[in-house]
Amino acid sequence: MSDFNLEVRKEGEIVVIKTSGYLNNVGGEKISEVCYKEIEDKSKFFLLDLENTKVVNSIGVSILIEIIEKLQDVDGKLGYYNLAPIVEKTFNIMGLTKYSSVFYSENEALEGIL
Repeated sequence: MSDFNLEVRKEGEIVVIKTSGYLNNVGGEKISEVCYKEIEDKSKFFLLDLENTKVVNSIGVSILIEIIEKLQDVDGKLGYYNLAPIVEKTFNIMGLTKYSSVFYSENEALEGIL
């Protein structure tokens, strides 16, 4: 279950990261590597498409919190879409949704993150 893959593309000034697999320490570190590199390259807006990620553990959440903190330093934003109900519930319980946004479709996310 540790297989984790991601695809990265840009939609204008938005970096879209499509994940696949269990978002744990391995997955979280892969996401953070992309985000930190893109932040260095002056990107500020990030969307995670979590359609193929059905489970996120506490370490994965803590890494997302670190990304949010880095984005706050540059007036950036992190958003998510295509969340499984359990992932959305986890994000709410862990407080991620206070500092980042949940969207229900890619179009809504692309419009709402800016």
